[in-house]
Amino acid sequence: MDALPHEAHSYDMELRQERRATERPLVSVVDDDESVRESLPDLLGEFGFAARAFSSAEEFLASDCVGQTKCLILDIAMPGMSGPDLQRELKLRGQEIPVIFITASTDKTVRPQLLEQGAIECLFKPFSDTALLEALNAALRVN
Repeated sequence: MDALPHEAHSYDMELRQERRATERPLVSVVDDDESVRESLPDLLGEFGFAARAFSSAEEFLASDCVGQTKCLILDIAMPGMSGPDLQRELKLRGQEIPVIFITASTDKTVRPQLLEQGAIECLFKPFSDTALLEALNAALRVN
């Protein structure tokens, strides 16, 4: 059997990578903190998820990812629409996406409120990789 020409081999590899990416559940990260938007998708990739990052709730809503997202990781406090506001907006639109909130806040009273409103988890920054993976697994069981 002849070896594939380099171009065909590269194309074949790209197709396989694209297919793998579409088979992996999409987790969207919405956070105004650039360092979070850069680091979390890498970690999610290591966990086996496809990931997209957005700097605002409005940017996420305007994207083509809303219908494909299997879990949302949302910062609570962002300029413009907050994480809880985005969660409410998605519910109004009939988009039931499991939500994991993340926050740098030290106010421990927000967690029970968010869980009561339907969040899967609320993690306080900095959180462990294990805590995030457990929350993601719980979110995907719901979806």
